[in-house]
Amino acid sequence: MQVRFKYLLIASTALVFTACKKTNEQGRLIPNTAAIVVQVDGKSLSSKLPWDEVKNNPFFKEAYADSTLPVALKKILDNPENSGIDISKDLLFFAQKDSSGGYIAFVGGIKDATIFKSFNTEVTENGSASEKDGVNFISKFPVSVGWNKEKFVYIFDAPQLGQMDQLSKRMLNDSIDISNHTPRDIGATCKDIFELKESNSLAGEENFTKLLKEPGDIHFWMNAEELNKYSSSAAALAMVNLEKLYKGNITTAAVSFENGKINVRTFSYAGEELTKLYKKYNGGQVSEEMIKRMPGKDVVGIIAMNFKPEGIREFLKLLNLDGFVNLAKPTLGFDLEDFVKANKGDILIGLSDLKLAPDTTKYLFKDEEEFQPTMPKPQFNFIFATSIGDKEAFNKLVNAGKKAGSAFVNDASLPLAYNSNGTYFALGNSKENVDKYIGAGNSNFDFTSKITGQPFGGYLNIQSLMKAFETQTVKDSATKVLYDVSLKTWDNILWKGGEFKDGAITQFFEVNLMDKNTNSLKQLNQYAGKLAEVQLQKRKKQKEDMMAFEDAVGPVRDTLAPAPTIKEK
Repeated sequence: MQVRFKYLLIASTALVFTACKKTNEQGRLIPNTAAIVVQVDGKSLSSKLPWDEVKNNPFFKEAYADSTLPVALKKILDNPENSGIDISKDLLFFAQKDSSGGYIAFVGGIKDATIFKSFNTEVTENGSASEKDGVNFISKFPVSVGWNKEKFVYIFDAPQLGQMDQLSKRMLNDSIDISNHTPRDIGATCKDIFELKESNSLAGEENFTKLLKEPGDIHFWMNAEELNKYSSSAAALAMVNLEKLYKGNITTAAVSFENGKINVRTFSYAGEELTKLYKKYNGGQVSEEMIKRMPGKDVVGIIAMNFKPEGIREFLKLLNLDGFVNLAKPTLGFDLEDFVKANKGDILIGLSDLKLAPDTTKYLFKDEEEFQPTMPKPQFNFIFATSIGDKEAFNKLVNAGKKAGSAFVNDASLPLAYNSNGTYFALGNSKENVDKYIGAGNSNFDFTSKITGQPFGGYLNIQSLMKAFETQTVKDSATKVLYDVSLKTWDNILWKGGEFKDGAITQFFEVNLMDKNTNSLKQLNQYAGKLAEVQLQKRKKQKEDMMAFEDAVGPVRDTLAPAPTIKEK
């Protein structure tokens, strides 16, 4: 009996140790300073979307038919395992920023080392080969690959990662200047990954291990602090104490493709000071009563939240911004303490009854002899509502709003109305709906229970949103096809979260599709296939039209026509 008890104790201890294990295998070849990591469950995705179905996608077929496509890549398109990679195991991608810009890596399992070596020798075309401690390497800038009997790592030099914050340059030039970039020793970088100490990898990162234990086909990891390293904006943020927003900030997500829906669960971690604030001032539950008061026959979207007003004050203090708010008291008529006292902590924003209505305004375009009608204008009912704490303090906010919004209130084209019953305050673009909200509303929406129970909740009716623009799709056959396909695919989005648990703020998103019986990954592939068909047909038609035009008038030289001038009637 004692012997049995001893073995039972050992087995129980092993189970507990395994269940509480804070390390993982997948992160062993990923630096713990990686800015972004994406893990893909190859076995799960392959079972939900077989490769043969992917090959039927029109875009896939077009790429495969390209005569310039290398033979080696065609082998992969035929079957990814022709590369020697084991697609039934986890595949991981990560981005690493450093003083040289950064690099992107691809990590996975080996199924056949001989085939893998042959494939990479063919692809790199006379790349530099070497071997160290049982690991083989082939390098040819800007790519290097290393592998042993079980794992492989591809490294791609990506100097653009060092200039990710230069948004204005990207927007103006659609590119980033890397002409002054000094090429990294890509082979040495690849070798460093295989020599990475476990203590410096994500294998020992507890939150990464927790992420991988979450049910999901794809797992996502983003380290905001590392993402902001070496950026010009980091210094500016530090000057105003805003670096606390990204110090220690890590966002993770697990994505699952289920029948009729896509589930996304996220976890947001912060630095020590922000975490203390989240823990102390975590909100309660979204008010179901405020949601039920929402007027309108067809609700397009709702966002509701519950928060502790004191938390906003402490948050601004942490960032040293509370003084700026109080400096505006002579102008606004209230300070931060008034704001905290005025609010009870409930907010709702809602949109309903969206439709397009004819625009009676007409415009005269250059080279036109008559004034032309414009596109229809969207019409909708909008509600912003909040619960009232201290009435006297809240009146200060209302008076400040009146003063600031007087120009809009007097503008007939932007009607605004508000009302209050001492418990709730509502602002909207229709007096009728505002009064309905303040009255005893009791709408029973089928989504209410699905977005309540936590500090944040939201709902978006994609069907209502698309149907509002149906009249605009009939003008173009391609647009009509895309509209019909989208209408048959997308249903709605549900969102709830804000709960602080196990050191993170959790959120849950549910993207619902119209077909409730088919796996969502298959539906996305079918949807992408339909979009591809339309795009390819459109491209073919444009090419035929251009050829017909050139046959008639000769080759056309590209020109930039000046934008038409518009004069309102």
